[in-house]
Amino acid sequence: MSASDQPSEAGAAAVRSRVQRTIDTLERLRTDVDLWVASASEGGHAYLVPLSYLWDGSALLIATPRVSRTARNLTRTGWARVALGVTRDVVIVEGPVDAIPIGADPEREEAHALAAGFDPRTLAEEYVYLRITPHEIQAWREANELAGRHVMRGGAWLERDVL
Repeated sequence: MSASDQPSEAGAAAVRSRVQRTIDTLERLRTDVDLWVASASEGGHAYLVPLSYLWDGSALLIATPRVSRTARNLTRTGWARVALGVTRDVVIVEGPVDAIPIGADPEREEAHALAAGFDPRTLAEEYVYLRITPHEIQAWREANELAGRHVMRGGAWLERDVL
């Protein structure tokens, strides 16, 4: 447990600096395997699904059946909101979505298969890769971190020195 993780007298962990939040966010992006993907139908019906992902250092890559609600919703809107972590240590990523057909980028597809633990290229059902390029990233643990939760805005990390 780092010094920034030590509980304060009130019982909540001390507020992390934006530098520490950025470091923690990058570590979570590199090491987690799954995330939650939110989307909505054209009629406004909300959907939330867990999917495995690859973080390539600049974007998230997920794979889902081409005909799934998630694929249809994200390709229609061109935008995604995903969450990593647990409720008391969450990272929320928002950004544009690009659909990439299977076979378009074999090197990235292989990296996704290794990171996610499954290979959609080998399945009978047609999958599509969806690349989510972060435009905004928020990270917080407790209410005391809500005020400074943004670590990326407009696609730019707010603390570039830690990259």
